[in-house]
Amino acid sequence: MDMSCFPIFILLFLFPFSKSDDQLTQGKPLSPGDILISKDGVFALGFFSPANSNKSLYVGIWFYNIPESSRAIVWVANRDNPATTASPAALAISVKSDLVLSDSGGHTLWMTKNNVTADEDARASAVLLDTGNLVLRSPNGTVIWQSFDHPTDTILPGMRFLLSYKGRVMGRLVAWKGPDDPSVGDFSFGLDPDLGMQIVTWHGAKLYCRISVWNGASVSGGTYPGNSSSVVYQTIVNTGDRFYLMYSISDDSPYARIMLDYTGTMSLLTWNSYSSSWIATSERPSGGYGVYGSCGPFGYSDFTGATPTCQCLDGFEPDPMNSSRVCRRVEALKCGSKNHFLRLSGMKVPDRFLHIRNRSFDQCAAECSRNCSCTAYAYANLSSAGTLGDQTRCLVWTGELVDTWKTNNYGENLYIRLGDSPAGVRRKKEIKKKLMLRYLSASSELGGKNSDFPFVSFEDIVAATDNFSDSNMLGMGGFGKVYKGILEDDKEVAIKRLGSGSGQGIEEFRNEVTLIAKLQHRNLVRLLSCCIHDDEKLLIYEYMPNKSLDSFLFGIFRLLISCCTKFSMLTIKFFFSDSERICMMTNNLFY
Repeated sequence: MDMSCFPIFILLFLFPFSKSDDQLTQGKPLSPGDILISKDGVFALGFFSPANSNKSLYVGIWFYNIPESSRAIVWVANRDNPATTASPAALAISVKSDLVLSDSGGHTLWMTKNNVTADEDARASAVLLDTGNLVLRSPNGTVIWQSFDHPTDTILPGMRFLLSYKGRVMGRLVAWKGPDDPSVGDFSFGLDPDLGMQIVTWHGAKLYCRISVWNGASVSGGTYPGNSSSVVYQTIVNTGDRFYLMYSISDDSPYARIMLDYTGTMSLLTWNSYSSSWIATSERPSGGYGVYGSCGPFGYSDFTGATPTCQCLDGFEPDPMNSSRVCRRVEALKCGSKNHFLRLSGMKVPDRFLHIRNRSFDQCAAECSRNCSCTAYAYANLSSAGTLGDQTRCLVWTGELVDTWKTNNYGENLYIRLGDSPAGVRRKKEIKKKLMLRYLSASSELGGKNSDFPFVSFEDIVAATDNFSDSNMLGMGGFGKVYKGILEDDKEVAIKRLGSGSGQGIEEFRNEVTLIAKLQHRNLVRLLSCCIHDDEKLLIYEYMPNKSLDSFLFGIFRLLISCCTKFSMLTIKFFFSDSERICMMTNNLFY
């Protein structure tokens, strides 16, 4: 990945550092050349100068225990009021327990302006923690001020980024002005003051990118390419008075950051010790996709594949009469007719919604169904988030659906309104079915023109399992994972998601599906369908709650081993794969 746009700043330190401990005390100011180093050497605080300037001095916090060329700055005190080498500055604790940065002429360049002060005869101190938080506290431990409450362009794991307090929108992350200029830039990140439920990035006063809309999920997590061993959790907390955002890493590694860079990209960056570099494991927007409204009305940015693309929502198709990204309905809506609502899972819901308070799911659906101009709705139960306010959230849309995306890591269900007969959806599913049957139909064994082997799309599987939620997982093994799911016809199924590391190709998968579909036995759960989507290979079995988990996982293998024991004189041939252990016998034992 081209990292030229990421501010991994080359810093010019004008003075040789003299190592210090992790604390700053009254009467012992920090001068250029001095640094505070957190207890385990993760972060350092001191003076720095960007590479393009050897005269401007800033006080900042940066990652310390990594190569100097990669010591990214995570916080800057005096970003709009730098000191100069001509008038050396110092950072000190005042008698009123403020942190004060002043030059040699006594001019204040920056100070904390605390709301809480220690006693004048008490000696406050500041400590730099291994989390990257600079904490000013009184002798009894009371926190007077902390840098985590005043971020610049970076959110660190464990930081509580306050979005609102008592209904009032709080501060924002503000990007640097340029790759070597820490002053306030053009892009900012925070809570949308108009709707109060979505987190957005602005370019000046213009909406640039919507990150997410709160759906009541107090904790959501996902793994990311390049850092598959870690899970990144996003936590949104609503205490009634405070509404804040927090990130954490499953392995508690402090070497991660979420940064708004000077180009307006919000990036999750993790440190790769093998390559000694920062890796952008997630970014929004990405490659032009995810910029506000970039895929046009009724279009969405699809982040589920290796490369983002623009797609039309189901029931819509590209408008051939319009060269720009415009999607049109396959079938027009007719007021008074019984329209069809289609569930789309894993979606970031569109902008320009109407928030209706305290409705059940059925009431939310009815709000949209009875309004001819309503084009979509989304519902969320907020009770699990521990909110002290509304327990549910109902959003409805009229007119165009603008600015949405689909992702594998998070999202929610969006219900869109289609015509009487969702021809566009059927057409798209028929195409997908033909493609999959083409993979599976090497002979008349399976997948012929009149085959009754049912088709289940990957989108339906994602919806059935709540995006492969851990709460729906029945078990796992070297082959992959098994999930319980509920299809649109309320049929309960067990869905086996084959592991990407199994090495099984399409040909092996075809042979496997063909074999399993032909097997009929009272001790076997029945294969209902299968799905191939990009690198995903899935098997859909009937769900039998009284069956043990190994019936889903190894039922065929165990049955055939039993048969092999009874009929030991028969010639036996084993085919092993990571997804199933199949024992095929040259004589027919199934009846």
